[in-house]
Amino acid sequence: MTPSWLKREAEGRVLLTVHVQPGAKRTEVAGVHGDALKIRLAAPPVDGKANDCLLAFLAERLGIARAAVELVSGATARRKRLRVAGVTEAALERLARVRA
Repeated sequence: MTPSWLKREAEGRVLLTVHVQPGAKRTEVAGVHGDALKIRLAAPPVDGKANDCLLAFLAERLGIARAAVELVSGATARRKRLRVAGVTEAALERLARVRA
């Protein structure tokens, strides 16, 4: 079953819906928030630092290049949509795992 925060697109791309909490103690996946994946970000919501942190975190967690992660909407909001290219099923499963 596909989680509500993940939508598959053509050509091996996926669209992720995330809810971010900037200014957290550390950057991590924190579970699900409604129909979005909740991600805590250590970066502050100033001058795009939180968005940069989010893109870098997702790229590293998914094992892909940072250029493969694109912010589609929500640049100044907590709720964001991101398009990710070249991601494997195993990487998506890793992303969904919450750190214990």
